[in-house]
Amino acid sequence: MATRIPAEERLTNLVVALMATEIGLTKQQILDNVSGYRQRADAGARSDALEKMFERDKDELRTLGVPVETIGDLADPNDLREARYRIPQAEYDLPDDIVFSPAELAVLQLAGSVWSAESASGDAKAGVRKIRALGIDGDEPIIGFAPRITARDAAFPQLQEAIEKCRVVVFDYLKPGEQTPRRRSIRPLALVDYEARWHVYGVDVDIEADRMFLLSRIVGDVRVTATSFDADLREGAGERALSGLEKVAAQNAALLEVTPGTEAALRLGRRAAPAKQGIQVPFVDLHILADELASYGPEVRVVEPAALRDAVIARLTAVVAANSDQEDS
Repeated sequence: MATRIPAEERLTNLVVALMATEIGLTKQQILDNVSGYRQRADAGARSDALEKMFERDKDELRTLGVPVETIGDLADPNDLREARYRIPQAEYDLPDDIVFSPAELAVLQLAGSVWSAESASGDAKAGVRKIRALGIDGDEPIIGFAPRITARDAAFPQLQEAIEKCRVVVFDYLKPGEQTPRRRSIRPLALVDYEARWHVYGVDVDIEADRMFLLSRIVGDVRVTATSFDADLREGAGERALSGLEKVAAQNAALLEVTPGTEAALRLGRRAAPAKQGIQVPFVDLHILADELASYGPEVRVVEPAALRDAVIARLTAVVAANSDQEDS
């Protein structure tokens, strides 16, 4: 029996393959050589099902900000029957005028030791070798884009499987401020990464309305049911989900004072806008932002909104109380 490759690893292998060539790969070359598709083909999956899987994966990568480029016929760019796909490495090149300090270079080297070529899965490396064996050019080496992805949220694999199979899922979900989780039943349509946190977007079966759920708030296991739904519901779901999150973030902003040169300044500054008194940071979820800000300790101070300031203070107070209890014992 062919080994089943997790969806997140299949996406990684696809990225590695598409970055390994300048001229691009046809859809058939991808399905024949990239691990994750190849095993399903060997197991008897229909070609149309594999093509639909590739289209979903391509859309998901684009949703995550990975620039998957489609190259049509030079004589007729609109003719995509023999289209090739690639990820231009130039998209990841830094501008020539960017200069790093010795301290910043040290941090980058440390990160690079984690995201090194050695982190590439064997399947990803084998896929690149097969692509080069076809006579297709490729840059050597592919550094920094071939880790074996591990979704930290336990619910990720079950939700990804349910999306692929168009199956309703059931899980317990604990909202902030509530003492006990509530049972939720949804048609999962897309998994999206926003502000370094995974969300599942879908239709709440009980109220027949679109809803977004944070994976870290799912309690216990996700049950994939036998109830199916129309695959057409998934079309454009990732884009709709991200658009909804961005709309919420645009309506909420925190005014923060941050100590320059600190970790808080580095991380928050990437998504902040300058303000007369510090910086303004858009956010989707007050409780999630409060958790992050509390982790920075004295490096950041919340000016407004008051509810966010109170939430951060409550978290810091709880940490102090917990440490005091340990010292007393």
